[in-house]
Amino acid sequence: MNPKKIVIAGGPGTGKTTLINELKQRQYVCYDEISRQVTLQARKEGIEQLFLTEPLRFSEKLLEGRAQQFRDADKETDPLVFLDRGLPDVIAYMDYIGDRYPDHFVATCEAHKYNAIFVLAPWQDIFTSDSERYESFEEAIEIHNHLLQTYKRFGYQLIDVPFGSVDARVDFILGALNT
Repeated sequence: MNPKKIVIAGGPGTGKTTLINELKQRQYVCYDEISRQVTLQARKEGIEQLFLTEPLRFSEKLLEGRAQQFRDADKETDPLVFLDRGLPDVIAYMDYIGDRYPDHFVATCEAHKYNAIFVLAPWQDIFTSDSERYESFEEAIEIHNHLLQTYKRFGYQLIDVPFGSVDARVDFILGALNT
């Protein structure tokens, strides 16, 4: 059926997962962020902070997982599939830390195009840190800027989601998609 693939993007602590959870409550097909799964799997393998100790390996796993999510989304029968982050996020984070990555990172982003990108800006009122979120609020702002640059680099028109209640933000997204 080739449903529209809609990315909810933004730096850490901007409310992406909360919005994805609300979309699920409203019966939309949603794919969760996979970085926490990668982090927890690495811990099971004895690597406490894979992103910090082996950022390229961590990013490779994210790239593979998000590409698989993209392919899986193509098989859905619903007209919309929401994804918590997209492939370009991997490059944005690598650029943020100043690390190099293989050419296939860019090729993978170019080969998998999303239909819409909704961006959540850093919002200090809701920002929290936890055991899988290493960044401060100031770093979240820097990451946000890298995300904007990276998505624009791949030709996306970004849709900024205004601050507000969870319901208002989800209603904004759905309204912008004319659902």
